[in-house]
Amino acid sequence: MHVVVLGAGVVGIATAYQLARQGHRVTVVDRQPGPALETSFANAAQIAAALCGPWSGPGVPFKLWGWLRDADSPLRFKPQADPRQWMWGLRFLMECTQARHDLTFRRMLEFGRYSQQALAQVKADTGMQYHQVEAGILKLCTTEETVADLAVLESLLGDAGIPTKRLTPAECVTLEPALAQARDRLTAGLHLPTDESGDAYLFTTRLADLCAEMGVAFRYGATITGFELENGAIDEVETDKGAIEGDAFVLALGSYSPKLARRLGLSLPVWPVKGYSATVPVGPGDSAPRISLYVAEKKVAMSRLGDNLRIAGMADIAGYDTALDPRRARQVLDAGLDIFPQAGDRDQARLWCGLRPLTPDGLPILGRCKLANLYLNTGHGTYGWTYACGSARVIADLIAGRAPEHDLSGLTLSRF
Repeated sequence: MHVVVLGAGVVGIATAYQLARQGHRVTVVDRQPGPALETSFANAAQIAAALCGPWSGPGVPFKLWGWLRDADSPLRFKPQADPRQWMWGLRFLMECTQARHDLTFRRMLEFGRYSQQALAQVKADTGMQYHQVEAGILKLCTTEETVADLAVLESLLGDAGIPTKRLTPAECVTLEPALAQARDRLTAGLHLPTDESGDAYLFTTRLADLCAEMGVAFRYGATITGFELENGAIDEVETDKGAIEGDAFVLALGSYSPKLARRLGLSLPVWPVKGYSATVPVGPGDSAPRISLYVAEKKVAMSRLGDNLRIAGMADIAGYDTALDPRRARQVLDAGLDIFPQAGDRDQARLWCGLRPLTPDGLPILGRCKLANLYLNTGHGTYGWTYACGSARVIADLIAGRAPEHDLSGLTLSRF
């Protein structure tokens, strides 16, 4: 079977790899000149199977009011003259109940663990190296208010059988010596030993190279312009570089999936949320952390990638605006270097932004749709790197005619 994968980010390439392993002829199409050049390029680098959770929740609408009035808040909203943005926002608010939050959180944990196992299998099969650090993620708190939230997270993770360890400031420093410079500001930490981190761009490009060795064809620099349909199925995808016929098609275009889906009569509740990162060459000694961190108050993640420190955060709900706002990017940089002032030279920081494809509940959209040979693999939000390998296996199982290993309840388009 010839399968055409639309999108060459970490989700699309992971899908191409799984399909090629099963003997399919695979073609990957992307408008960029290479893999992982958009959302997967410089993300937070965390594979957060345990440190996850929906953005929605019973207290979120009240917090939103304060965030939206503060230009420096982690979340910024720019209204668009697009009814789809407002419909997405309404669906998001409908997710802000305790029952919906708890159900979604459980599904995130379950799919995160499955995806982490799928990633482990890829590593075992390929020997892939991508600056991975398998030491867990340390969630840091610097106020008593966020410490109180740790008990809720511990309870949810404990019910799911996921280990955690509450740490005092001194124990945080023992786990991560670079925190010694910020010890007096810490109130507590929560170590999630089963989580990990790694360079999504490096992983994706190296996996794309392996795919090429396995016979996967890549049509880079090709912008998708439409589809040719026949009898309720896609016959070929049209690009500005020519048409590509296929037996099955996988939609893995991240934030741009709903735009293309509309041409097929599909409405996908996915909206782009811009995130920012700064990558800084690390200083000498223990000035920069080695374990991946998440600072609760700042909502900023930090991950060590070889000789660099990646700092990422912020969320701008501003439509398809891909322009870098240097002030927002430097907010992220400052939040990280405020804790690790000697971690690196801020003047050498590489600033970046990218669009994250978020659904109202934060879970991806996977599986079949009304078009017989189109498979959806999109809407991963901030967890594209976390869920990529699990999503790829789900799609590969479906195309092979097998029931997926993971239960797709709450993960398909039908939930909307």
